[in-house]
Amino acid sequence: MAYWLVKSEPAVYSWDHLVKEGNTCWSGVRNYAARNNLMNMKKGDALFFYYSNEGLEIVGIAKVIKEYYPDPTTEDKRWVAVDIEPVQKFKKPVTLSMIKGDNQLSEMVLINNSRLSVQPVNRKEWIAVLKLAGEK
Repeated sequence: MAYWLVKSEPAVYSWDHLVKEGNTCWSGVRNYAARNNLMNMKKGDALFFYYSNEGLEIVGIAKVIKEYYPDPTTEDKRWVAVDIEPVQKFKKPVTLSMIKGDNQLSEMVLINNSRLSVQPVNRKEWIAVLKLAGEK
């Protein structure tokens, strides 16, 4: 299993939207690096759900339930989507400030390439974020 982080603006698509819908098509990605990350996702991979622009925090965990397919929001064949579903909301969100303050997370893509909307997370980083959230 691999680990990832996906970003969403809470006013556009929030964790609560995902929970209410039960699953969603993660579409609309128009960055090649982010697209390549979507293409590398496998069914069952885990995702951190991060609020960008407002909030700036990881609020929960989702998982990939369908591997990449053509993005239904465009006719351009270069772009893909995956389907995800919620797994667990954090009792204590992990803020960007908390992440930046943790030495174990100093190499995290979120810090070093903050504009990338879909990014890998390594196992060490995954575990460190879970600890910051007070999760097992």
